[in-house]
Formats: sequence, structure tokens, C-alpha cells
Amino acid sequence: MNTNRRSFLKQAARSLAALTITPAAFAEINRKKMFFDISLAEWSLHKALFAKKITNLDFPGIARKEFDISIVEYVNQFFKDKAQDKTYLNDLLTRCKDNGISNHLIMIDGEGNLGATDAAERTKAVENHHRWVECAKYLGCKTIRVNAAGNGTAEEVSKAAVEGLGKLGEFAKTMNINVIVENHGGYSSNGKWLSGVMKQVNMKNVGTLPDFGNFCLKRGENHTCSEEYDRYQGTQELLPFAKGVSAKTYTFDDNGNCVETDYNRIMKIVKDSGFKGIAGIEYEGDKVDEYEGIRKTKALLERVGAMV
Repeated sequence: MNTNRRSFLKQAARSLAALTITPAAFAEINRKKMFFDISLAEWSLHKALFAKKITNLDFPGIARKEFDISIVEYVNQFFKDKAQDKTYLNDLLTRCKDNGISNHLIMIDGEGNLGATDAAERTKAVENHHRWVECAKYLGCKTIRVNAAGNGTAEEVSKAAVEGLGKLGEFAKTMNINVIVENHGGYSSNGKWLSGVMKQVNMKNVGTLPDFGNFCLKRGENHTCSEEYDRYQGTQELLPFAKGVSAKTYTFDDNGNCVETDYNRIMKIVKDSGFKGIAGIEYEGDKVDEYEGIRKTKALLERVGAMV
């Protein structure tokens, strides 16, 4: 009887201890089990930013206070004229410090085609990116995301992109900054093509940012995708060069799963590749608002990350 009583008391104590673990503590335990960290891509809030409901300076505080996310990814469109404005950048850094935020990368658009087949145009594009490399360094980012776009045949643009990315990579290397290319439409959304470019560049600080939802090769009417590359194959082809992944979501079912992408399948591919970096939340849907979409994407990543 005494032995049974002692066993009962031990079991009761364990049960009571379990009850004192809050949902937040359970979430933290699950995060520690995951093979990746979670960041928030600023593009997830692009509607609010374009509508001027919030600004780039608000972004670090929103990431922490609204979503309890401590790593962020900026989009240069939202502070386009501030890359060299030290007063502005210091204000941004103060807000990051106040909210315990780490700056991960800056996504660069609108600075020219690094795969331009015209040499002068390509050189100008490389030079345009220099200030963003310097800005990334100043903000404590490790990486800038660029595009390998250009006009011409697949072979012509590939050759040009290898040269453009190589030159930018050499400049970025002097500042310990990575240059990574996202599958972002056209040739770059062909996993075989982009991985081929990476093999030819062959630089440690030049890599990829596989985006789970950006594998459209050709657009049709109303910007709908008329030809798409297999996202699972493409992700697998880009992962050997990946310095991050972009967790794109649009629509969720009643169970909180992404309709367009099987996250259990794609995150297993990511894990099996040996990847241990950062997965950036990039919600682009319109069925729920941006804040809810971000929360749903984070919950999905945490659930899948604790399982795969």
C-alpha cells in the first residue's frame, strides 16, 4: 500500500507540474525542437505599408509586439531613399534594439537587372546594389536578396547573371555580406537554370533564397500563372545553395494548412537537405488580413517544424 501511495504521489506531482506549463512555454519548447528559426519578411505587410498605415520604422516593433518574432527581413522599396541616411538608419537600429530585433536581410528590387545582356546596363545594376550592401552592413544584416533578371535566351541571361552576380559578390565579400537570388519569375523560377547559375558563380557568399510560392515561369491573362515549375523539385534544386528559405503562403484550409503548398512535404525536403537557417514568413493572401495571415503562417511553421 505504501509503495502504491508513493507512486501515486509522484505521478500527481508530475501531472501538477505539467499543468503549470503555459501555452507560451509549450510554444517555446516546440521552437527549440525546430531545425530552423523564423523571421518575418516585411512584404507580408506590404498592403499596410503602401497604404501608409505603418512605416518601415514601425516594422521592428510590430514584428516583436504583434507576432513575437525577433528576426526581420526588410524590403528596400519601403525605405528606398534612406540607404545612406545615417540618421534614419540609426533611428531604425534604435527601434530594433528596443524590441530585441535581429536584422537578417534586405530584399532589393528596382536597382537594375544583374542578368542584363548589355554590359553597360549590367555594370550599372551592380553599382546600384553597392549602397544596399553597405546599408545591410550598417544595419547588421548578413545578406541582401537580389534578382537574376535579364532579356535574352536562357543561355545569354545565364552567362550575364554569372558575371553580374560574381562582380557584386566580390564587392559584398569585402563586407562579409551574402548575395542571394530568389526564384522570382522568368528563368529564375526554373530551379535547374538558377542552380546552374550558382554552380558557375561558385562563390561562398553568393547563394539562393528558395521561395515556396514563386515558381511561375510564364504569366497569362490577369497575371495568372500559365506555366509553373514544380515547387518541390525547384526547392530541392536550390537548397544546396540556400542561405534562407521564404515560407510563402496565400490561402489556408480549416485546419490551418497552406492550400497551395504541402508544408509537411516541403519542410521535410528542406530538413533532409541539411538546412539549418532561417525561414522567413511571407504572407501574400487576401482571404484573411495581413496580421492574421502572418499568425497563421507562423503557427503552421511551428507545428510542422516540431514534427518533421
